[in-house]
Amino acid sequence: MLATVLITLVLVALMAAVIAREIYNRKHGKGGCSGCSGGCSSCSGNCHPK
Repeated sequence: MLATVLITLVLVALMAAVIAREIYNRKHGKGGCSGCSGGCSSCSGNCHPK
């Protein structure tokens, strides 16, 4: 039981860290081309403005 709780807490902490990093990157304009559908060649500049 204790092992299950600890593993769950570790997984939740890792997911929270990934989400927090993604939010940080988006706020600092480091989103890259992942927000553009089809890659950067089709990007109109609206998906990650400078």
